[in-house]
Amino acid sequence: MTELRVDRERLVETASRMIGVHSFTGDEQAMAELMVELYEELGLSVQWQQVEDGRANVLGILAGAGGGSSLMFNGHMDTSYSGREPWLRGVPGFQPQAFERDGRLYGLGISNMKGALACYVEAVRALRDAGVALRGDLLVAAVCGEIEKTQQGEAQGAQYRGYAAGTRYLVSHGGVADMCLLGEPTEGKVVLGHFGALWLRIRAHGNFIHTAFSEGRRGENSILRMREVLAAVEEWIPTWEDDPANAYRGAKAIVNVGAIAGGFGWRVSRTPHHTDLFLDVRVPPTKPMAAARREVLDMVRGLASRFSEYGIEGEVYVTAPGAEIDEGHELVRAIDEAHAEVFGAPPGRDVTRWFSDASALTRYGIPTVNYGTSTGLMDVELGENLEIDGLVKTAETYARVAVKACGAA
Repeated sequence: MTELRVDRERLVETASRMIGVHSFTGDEQAMAELMVELYEELGLSVQWQQVEDGRANVLGILAGAGGGSSLMFNGHMDTSYSGREPWLRGVPGFQPQAFERDGRLYGLGISNMKGALACYVEAVRALRDAGVALRGDLLVAAVCGEIEKTQQGEAQGAQYRGYAAGTRYLVSHGGVADMCLLGEPTEGKVVLGHFGALWLRIRAHGNFIHTAFSEGRRGENSILRMREVLAAVEEWIPTWEDDPANAYRGAKAIVNVGAIAGGFGWRVSRTPHHTDLFLDVRVPPTKPMAAARREVLDMVRGLASRFSEYGIEGEVYVTAPGAEIDEGHELVRAIDEAHAEVFGAPPGRDVTRWFSDASALTRYGIPTVNYGTSTGLMDVELGENLEIDGLVKTAETYARVAVKACGAA
């Protein structure tokens, strides 16, 4: 293979520019504009997709000579945090300003997943610098709205529209390829599959009572009723997690009690008329979401029978399926070979319980692999970061994958 060289300083500069653009979910437009600038510098044809006001996808296409498979690099522009959260304001690695320390690059979004977006850009640059022409098209998709969040209750608006909102728009507006590499942080392992997510709201009703008249009526308080319901849910959780039907490639399912809401902090002289409990139920990619929905709602019906006076209700409000790819797929082979050439040994395998845009891509007939650099485990004092040497090697690996998957003209 033609020697492919990654320019370390150029890669760091690109990643730093990306960090410097605020792109919290719902506010990705400025980041999309930067991606257009970078794509045009590379000579890519650019497709702008206005998903909604203030947010867009950008697709850059390096057209092939023909006769080869097309490959998409896909990465989300939205960051997990805004950096404005009270508990993050004083942590520099969670701010949109890049800095280097001890061979690592710090800054908001670098690990999830602006580092991967920078690697995609540098991979194309390396191909261009080496004069490599591909047979198949190479697509670089920068998308909005991937982070695990959704509109619920009073939480409405673009900042809550995640869970593959951008990629679902992408694939229905021309952004398709024969296969896709998603550079989510995987510690350099090939993720052959990941779990999906089902979010469930369980509601317990109670009476709206003034404190002055609540004596002897604590049993009608929906918050206190929910304490009993929560205990029953905790009894149910192991039955989901330990069910062999919910395991996948040796990984168990998992359930998280993610939130509880009830009452009025500004008016605690009243008991709330209802209290809600929110669960995140992880579902293996081999289980249809309709089946998972039926099973969790059967559990809710059991609660309603057990606590017949509490008016128990259940609502499923997120169904984000998992994704998987066959071990023998050509993209997996291409990543194995390229990784071994760059890192000196083949990559490991992993199954994750986090969500990715592979969910939407695979359901549009695009086999997708999650493969990227480290997770950038958070430094308690400094925040989000990635090892620069890891970024350099990952960018070279991506360039090699493109040649193997698309073919050299």
